[in-house]
Amino acid sequence: MMDSMYGAVELGLLYALMALGVYITFRILDFPDLTVDGSFTTGGAIAAILISHGYSPILACLAAFAGGLAAGACTGLLHTKGKINGLLSGILMMIALYSINMRIMGKPNISLLGADTLFSTVKPITIVLIIVVVLKLLLDAFLHTDLGLALRATGDNARMIRSFGANTDRTTILGVSLSNGLVALSGALIAQQSGFADISMGIGMIVIGLASVIIGEAIFGARTVFQATLAAVLGSIVYRIVVALALRVEWLNASDLKLITAIIVIIALVVPSVQRSFKQKATAKRRSAELIARALQTNKGGGR
Repeated sequence: MMDSMYGAVELGLLYALMALGVYITFRILDFPDLTVDGSFTTGGAIAAILISHGYSPILACLAAFAGGLAAGACTGLLHTKGKINGLLSGILMMIALYSINMRIMGKPNISLLGADTLFSTVKPITIVLIIVVVLKLLLDAFLHTDLGLALRATGDNARMIRSFGANTDRTTILGVSLSNGLVALSGALIAQQSGFADISMGIGMIVIGLASVIIGEAIFGARTVFQATLAAVLGSIVYRIVVALALRVEWLNASDLKLITAIIVIIALVVPSVQRSFKQKATAKRRSAELIARALQTNKGGGR
């Protein structure tokens, strides 16, 4: 039991960078970016091919991050300069990345067994914890700069920020690029931790990222930037723990992982909306009762 929980926390941290990337597009920019499924594989493919050819794992991670930035920039350009719908831009780029990733890898699967990776000498959880904390704090600092504030304002009200002379196309491209850079870096770390990169390793990543963000916000809240990014990281860990616990149920198999993910996302989306509905109804009833009480008091006063 403890081993499975330890493994869940480790996986949660590995996927936390992807959750941060999804948070940037879906929460800050309000941009439905489906490039994630392709850029995650891009990061794993670039890291795997470089490490298997004897390059440094750190260089491989940086190259993977750069590859994610490029993929995100293409999606942003399709949307802002090509005037293509944001959702369709992500889908088109995701489809294109499948072929690009095959070109990078040269074959559907690359093994890293026996190769020197970031985790060859040190426990993965130690290195990943440091990487996640550093990048989370850097992201927090960036979102408080003038450019970061412009990025946040673009997601809140693009028309208003344009009226102040800000270039929303530039901030959108920057946000989508940064998001996919983090996603690709997560893919590079996952490839090194699992010992291989596969052409299909990115399928369903957008759902997992959304689940992490939604669960984190529902449990830990998102009132400030620091709290929101922390919620995305912790949400990724909680999601992995929930999946690990679900897979321990006798009648569930490892092949049911996608079904479990879908159910977790549904619950995470439905529960907060049901809670809000109950609160609104309770508030409406309380106000109605107060109005009736005031009316009765007024009538009594008039009768006297």
